[in-house]
Amino acid sequence: MRRAQRSFALFGAAAAATVAVLATPGFAQASTTAVPAVSKADLARAITICPSGNVCFFTGSNFSGQVCKWSDADPDWQKGAIVCSWSATTNVKSVYNAGTSTSLTGVVYYSGADYTTRKGCTKQQQGGNLAGTYKLRSHEWTDGNCG
Repeated sequence: MRRAQRSFALFGAAAAATVAVLATPGFAQASTTAVPAVSKADLARAITICPSGNVCFFTGSNFSGQVCKWSDADPDWQKGAIVCSWSATTNVKSVYNAGTSTSLTGVVYYSGADYTTRKGCTKQQQGGNLAGTYKLRSHEWTDGNCG
């Protein structure tokens, strides 16, 4: 194979891999553990459950089970303005960010109160299954990098 053809073949393979990653629904996550992608039907259900401008956290994978939702940041899900009754005893399995702000890029979530021990970040209008097996206790909107 000539050098130009070999370079093009390598470029083509890298471009295909990039497209595959970009086409996969999901979100930025703190863990490198692979999680199954959500289906278009599951994503459509999340959009109907999670009101525009809110972030929603679910007890089940694929946006199922119980849900807690917020339109604002919350430093303590167990004692804040909106109490998430299951958050002290149940792991969060999926998240959908229905945020619409033009100045914010995503929502960061933490296992500790007062925004401590970051676990992940989900960009606006995205969601998916969480790779971790942990309970969450606070979240805040961010205008920084969500990756």
